[in-house]
Amino acid sequence: MLDKKYDHKSVEEGKYEKWREAGYFNCDPESNKKPFTIVLPPPNVTGVLHLGHALDAAIQDIIIRYKKMQGFDTLWLPGMDHAAIATEAKVVKRLKDKGINKYEYGREKFIEACWDWTHEHADVIRKQWAKLGVSLDYTKERFTLDDGMSEAVRKVFVDFYNEGLIYRGEKIINWDPVAKTALSNEEVLYSEEKSAFYHIKYKLENSEEYLDVATTRPETLFGDTAVAVNENDKRYKKYVGKNVVLPLVNKLIPVITDEHADMEKGTGVVKITPAHDPNDFEVGNRHNLERVIIMNDDATMNENVPKKYQGMSREDAREEVLKDLKKQDLLLAIEPLVHEVGHSERTGVMVEPMLKKQWFVKMRPLADKVLETQKKKDEKVNFVPSRYEKTMNHWMEITYDWCISRQLWWGHRIPAWYKEDKIYVGMEAPKEEGWIQDDDVLDTWFSSALWPFATLGWPHNTDLLERYYPNDVLATGYDIIPFWVNRMTFQGLKLMGKRPFEYCLIHGLIRDKEGRKFSKSLGNGIDPFDMIELYGADALRYYLATDVAPGTDMRFDEEKIKSTWNYINKIWNASRFVLMNIEDLKEIKLEDLKPEDKWIISKFETTLKETTKFMDKFEFNNASAKIYDFVWTNFCDSYIEMAKYSIDTLSTKSTLCYILTNILKMLHPFMPYVTEEIYGMLPIKESESIMISEYPKYDKKNIYEIEESVIDDQLEFIKNFRNIKAENNMTKELKVMFDTEDDNNLIVKMLKLEDSVVKEPLGMKAYKVFSKSVKAQIFFEKIETEADKELKKAQIEMLKLSIARREKLLSNENYVNKAPEAIVNKERQDLENEQKKLKELMND
Repeated sequence: MLDKKYDHKSVEEGKYEKWREAGYFNCDPESNKKPFTIVLPPPNVTGVLHLGHALDAAIQDIIIRYKKMQGFDTLWLPGMDHAAIATEAKVVKRLKDKGINKYEYGREKFIEACWDWTHEHADVIRKQWAKLGVSLDYTKERFTLDDGMSEAVRKVFVDFYNEGLIYRGEKIINWDPVAKTALSNEEVLYSEEKSAFYHIKYKLENSEEYLDVATTRPETLFGDTAVAVNENDKRYKKYVGKNVVLPLVNKLIPVITDEHADMEKGTGVVKITPAHDPNDFEVGNRHNLERVIIMNDDATMNENVPKKYQGMSREDAREEVLKDLKKQDLLLAIEPLVHEVGHSERTGVMVEPMLKKQWFVKMRPLADKVLETQKKKDEKVNFVPSRYEKTMNHWMEITYDWCISRQLWWGHRIPAWYKEDKIYVGMEAPKEEGWIQDDDVLDTWFSSALWPFATLGWPHNTDLLERYYPNDVLATGYDIIPFWVNRMTFQGLKLMGKRPFEYCLIHGLIRDKEGRKFSKSLGNGIDPFDMIELYGADALRYYLATDVAPGTDMRFDEEKIKSTWNYINKIWNASRFVLMNIEDLKEIKLEDLKPEDKWIISKFETTLKETTKFMDKFEFNNASAKIYDFVWTNFCDSYIEMAKYSIDTLSTKSTLCYILTNILKMLHPFMPYVTEEIYGMLPIKESESIMISEYPKYDKKNIYEIEESVIDDQLEFIKNFRNIKAENNMTKELKVMFDTEDDNNLIVKMLKLEDSVVKEPLGMKAYKVFSKSVKAQIFFEKIETEADKELKKAQIEMLKLSIARREKLLSNENYVNKAPEAIVNKERQDLENEQKKLKELMND
């Protein structure tokens, strides 16, 4: 029997281990069941799981448990991401705290330290998965840096290189001067910052005339190799082909024409710094300009700037440059502005555009294939909500070549070797001596992009790959679409010839109650495992997965988790009542059903039909709302109360057991622990665990429209009766006369009126109470006290004042003609109700 009180800790203890040991989480490749696959977005091994991971996991576990109960062979493949930049930064810090320098330590030892970190944090993450109750198939667990993934990564790199889709070239890239590595555009976060346009005099050669050049980065002028104007700009035609003197350097640079110079923007004159700006790099290519790199890898000024500035940080150099320009009367004006500045997603430092030799993926042919496939109904990735397809398509339309090399040690080392001026790319190192492997590793997302199929054995044609690819669903946040979803899509199409997954279920981000992002500086972080300690995994999962519609940001509110705990407690208490009264039930016989039995069964079937529809559309907020309404209102508050008056009958016991069993099944994907606990106590059940039981199927034969209508009406009458009784402070001395001859037996029992029903009117005040089909009069002589009289007098005065106000308002033709019709009609209805109430009080 269930304990008297619901205790989430004792309920959740031990169940996860039993499920796992029983093999319930595992797929069955030999099964003749239809396969259903989700690959878990691999969390980084940099730390612990946060609320976003808990939301992600809850959504996926709901889908997997639901599909398993529907009879699918489910595979939910777990794994973790080596997270190159983030993990390397953590390990560098750990070593630094011990007084160890990464470069002195050496690559081999450093990678060993990274593996130690990985194993340590992977164990923590697995324990956290268990706390959340997620049904992952651990026999298929993968890691983005395991041997199989490494082989897949090398295969893609080599094949793409041989096809010309991967190349090595010198380009302006995003450079993180703290991590000292290249970044892809998606790894740069932009935020608005206060800055300025600095207007600088670039004097014409041998002249006091000058061009007004506005820049936000005066410290980069040392790398200028031209100034540009638009060829259609009449203001500057006479200067084209001449030279200007580069301020502070006194070097001559040409005045050129280029489309990059916008006549409408600023002064129309732009400085060209080919080694430190992506647009200037393209201008430099068009005009064969020199590329002068003026910064070291840590963003300090290098030997290509005047000695005074060498070794300075970017910020210090800017201050000194401005001082010196002012001294030489070359600073015309400072014009404040606010603009967006890029920062490294990992280190937070301002990104520096730098000219570097890097490896790139040629994106245009890959992106065009995605755009083409998204037009094909049966081949496209279907986004839920559908609006997020635009996010992917837009990225594919504007995409640029992807910089995939990172100046790190932890990650997939680039399978390229150099010898003199030769380059070799292959699955294994060249056999001859003298070849040196590229020091760089690949962008983490390069390996993550292969996750849906490399985890199943690709590049080998395995049985797992044949059975479980394409995946059925990917669930992730909208912020990961550019990083991951897009890349899995083009890699799946390119390497497998099929979309990586049929559905991409997008959830929003979790913010705090005020709508702010969680951050250490705000001190508003929430540890999901603190919430599990307080309220249990069932309450946290249910809240996270059902609070908002798919794709919508949610505001975390602990009060809502408390409310969910109360809901589970309600289910617990209702289940306890049922179990106490069906202990002797040997079989479920839904025969000789009473109207109220048919009513609850019919309500259940309607709920099941709507719930299944929403579950299939991944609308868990709507599915849970349907279940909640049925459980709380129909089952707990209504049917259980009705059942108390026929609890010893087989039909009532059978109905209670049947409905409770199916409630548990509908709730199991959301609340696995408590439903397993209660299911295990049922006297009749189809399986040893609810997890492997069959999800209920809608049966139209169980819809009883007549009985449903009759009981609905009787419950409406009961509600109205209780309201009138409460409003008028009626005591049990009241008497009731029914004006309708239908069977009112259930009403009498539920209202406890057995000794209060009369056949004839009584000579006292009658209160009319009715529903659609049931009418009655309540006879009750109220003894009016002085306090009652004073209250009644006050109510009459208030009503008179309100009536006078409404009458005056409605007599105003201007108001009646101009106010919205619905508001005017409401005023009229309110006036009528108040007049009626006043009449009742005056006649009372």
